[in-house]
Amino acid sequence: MSFDPDRRDILKLMAVGGVVFASGLAGAATGRRRKSDAGAESEFFFLQLSDTHWGYSGVSNPEADVTLPRAIETINAAGAQPDFIVFTGDLTHTTDDAAVRRKRMTEFRRLAGGLKVKDLRFLPGEHDAAKDAGGAFKEHFGAAHYAFDHKGVHFVALDNASDPEGVVGPAQIDWLARDLKKVGRDRRIVVLAHRPLFDLYPEWEWSTKDGAKVIDVLLTYPHVTVFYGHIHQEHHHTTEQIAHHAARSLVFALPAPGSVPKKLPAAWDPAAPFKGLGYRRVTVDGARTDLTELPVDRTT
Repeated sequence: MSFDPDRRDILKLMAVGGVVFASGLAGAATGRRRKSDAGAESEFFFLQLSDTHWGYSGVSNPEADVTLPRAIETINAAGAQPDFIVFTGDLTHTTDDAAVRRKRMTEFRRLAGGLKVKDLRFLPGEHDAAKDAGGAFKEHFGAAHYAFDHKGVHFVALDNASDPEGVVGPAQIDWLARDLKKVGRDRRIVVLAHRPLFDLYPEWEWSTKDGAKVIDVLLTYPHVTVFYGHIHQEHHHTTEQIAHHAARSLVFALPAPGSVPKKLPAAWDPAAPFKGLGYRRVTVDGARTDLTELPVDRTT
């Protein structure tokens, strides 16, 4: 059985640029339903917002200061509320000024606190954390890597952005291995990260330098899905049985990897302000996972 919220609520969520809609992640990979320490497995959905870049000001989105508040209003207006919302990095736009960095994080936290869904999860991006090794991020949002369980699914949030070299680091990889060993092989595992864990396009820093070591740990588990941000566009990749899915940005799009000589945000189009932004619906039905990408500039 798959979870399908009212279509009117989905249409409301379509008005939000950069929202990634995920449903049904509690489905066991074998198609069976069972009890777990986290409670009875049941269908549910969560929202992933990525690369909100609060504080950005530039020609690629002259409405950046209203995009996030508008998204929050749209989510709150939808009748079908998610179980939780996760922001997968680059919550704020980079700055060398530590006081401005903390001011932006305070503003972002206040805005996010306006969401009706009070279970909020945050990951750092390099814009949030690389300048101070995640210091300000941890002050405002807590741990930069952690794990939690929700309705039979084990979620792991990794930090591959606080180190300016774009690494996870041996201590965190050891922590991951210990955490998953306790979970066991039969559980569905969802990994959340900012950067891609594989080498998508290292020339643009679209990779994690020690991502192969993380993948080695994950490959010992048969039911793993990775959701990440950073590249501001839809992208799908598989590493053996592991599926990796990138989220679009809420604020501006970026070009396809290697498609242009220099990585620059896509030009703003006032006639289509949400061009390149969108959300994803992920439906899990037993052993099968279906993804549907729905751009917000789609007419229905």
